Amino acid sequence: MGYTIFHAGELEWHPRREGDPRLVSELSDAMTRSRANLFRYPPGAIGRRHIDPIQEEVFVVLDGTLTIHMGAGDAPEQHELGRGSVLIVQPGTALQLSNRHDDELRLFVYGAPPERGEATFLPTIE
Repeated sequence: MGYTIFHAGELEWHPRREGDPRLVSELSDAMTRSRANLFRYPPGAIGRRHIDPIQEEVFVVLDGTLTIHMGAGDAPEQHELGRGSVLIVQPGTALQLSNRHDDELRLFVYGAPPERGEATFLPTIE
């Protein structure tokens, strides 16, 4: 039997990439057939708009409000998802996550298969 427990007070948080205000706690190293991360988006933080050709993803809003833009082109759909909301995104869907509210946004993001696709990055929606 194999398992890993991540206690909330012991999570390690670091910037997603240099200069990025979003913080991530990576859970994927404990997984074999999928990937998962916890994210913290401070107010005003905007993720990269992209298309993942391989991974199906599940986004669970743990706290705050997620603003998501989905769809390619100049006028993607915008949705606001509050605490407890769940979003499932199929591979090949253009998306951009952001926190356009005054409180921190916390997300659990799960994806499968674990392979990272060659994501296509699109212009950011400000």
